[in-house]
Amino acid sequence: MLSRHKPILASLLVVALAAALLVVRSHSRADRVEQVATRVAPELEEALKEEQLRFGAPVFMRIFKESNELELWMKAPDGRFQLFRTYEICRWSGSLGPKLKEGDRQSPEGFYQVTPDLMNPRSRFHLSFNLGFPNDFDRSHGRTGSHLMVHGACVSIGCYAMTDKRIEEIYPLAAAALNHGQPFFSVHCFPFRMTEENLARHRGSKWESFWANLKSGYDWFEEERIPPSIAVSNGRYAINPPASSKP
Repeated sequence: MLSRHKPILASLLVVALAAALLVVRSHSRADRVEQVATRVAPELEEALKEEQLRFGAPVFMRIFKESNELELWMKAPDGRFQLFRTYEICRWSGSLGPKLKEGDRQSPEGFYQVTPDLMNPRSRFHLSFNLGFPNDFDRSHGRTGSHLMVHGACVSIGCYAMTDKRIEEIYPLAAAALNHGQPFFSVHCFPFRMTEENLARHRGSKWESFWANLKSGYDWFEEERIPPSIAVSNGRYAINPPASSKP
C-alpha cells in the first residue's frame, strides 16, 4: 500500500524543498531551486524515513577541521538530536586555530549561529550560508573578517567548501528547519574532536586555552545531545543550558 503513495510523497517533498530553498531569499533563481529539489527529494525522503526523522525538524551542525568532517544532526521525536549524516569537507583553508583577521585565509573556529538572513541560495558557489563571523566572542578579541561561508564547489579562502553535491543535501535541510520555525541553527567549528587524547597531542599550542574553552561546549553536546546556549563572558565562551530546558 505504501509503495503506491511514494510518487505522491516524493512530489510533495519536491514542493517542500523548493519552498525551503526560497524562504530566505525571495529573488532566488527558481530554476536552480527546482532542479535541486527534484534531484535530492527522493533520496532524502527515504533516508529521513529510515532514521525516523522529519523533514523540517531543527538542525545542528559540527565541523572538525583535522578530519575534514561536517556532521548534520536533526532533532528526533524524543527531543534530543540525532546524527543524520557526516559529510566530507572538500576544502578548508589555513591551519588549526581560529580566524584572526580579514585576509588571513583562515577558516574560523568557534560557536556560530545561522539566521535566515545568512542563507544564500544565489551564491556563486552554488548554495551557501554565512557562519556569522565575527560573532560576539570574535569581536571581543578584535578579530575581523567577513563572508565566511559553508558552500558548494571545492575552493576556499577561509570558507568550508562542501562540493555542490553535498551542499545540495545540507542546504535544503537547514532552510527547511528555518522555514518550520527554528529561529537559527548552530554550527560549532572545532579544530578536531575535543577528546583528552587529541588535546594532549596538541599540548603546548598557543591555542591550548582557547581549545579548552571550546571543549566545554563539545562536552555539553556529547553528554546531553542538545545544543547548549552560548554566551560570551570576560572574553570566553560561557556554556549554558538551552533556554527551553531551564526551570
